[in-house]
Amino acid sequence: MFRRLFWLTVGVALGFGASFWLMRFVRTTIERYSPGTVSGNVAEGIERFREDLKAAVAEGRTAMRDREAELRAELESRRSR
Repeated sequence: MFRRLFWLTVGVALGFGASFWLMRFVRTTIERYSPGTVSGNVAEGIERFREDLKAAVAEGRTAMRDREAELRAELESRRSR
């Protein structure tokens, strides 16, 4: 008798815990993929991409100017020989 009552209690507790976890999981998944959240994530991603692209272009221009200065200095040293 007590053994059946014990397993009944364990089953009810596991069922309650699993249903509580499942409800939380479903709610967070719905919230994660709601239109407002998705559009916000896309906007943040685009903004980060824009900033990274801007930094890459600036770094490329700096490298280009440095290399051009090196080439001009090398050309001047060859002309002065």
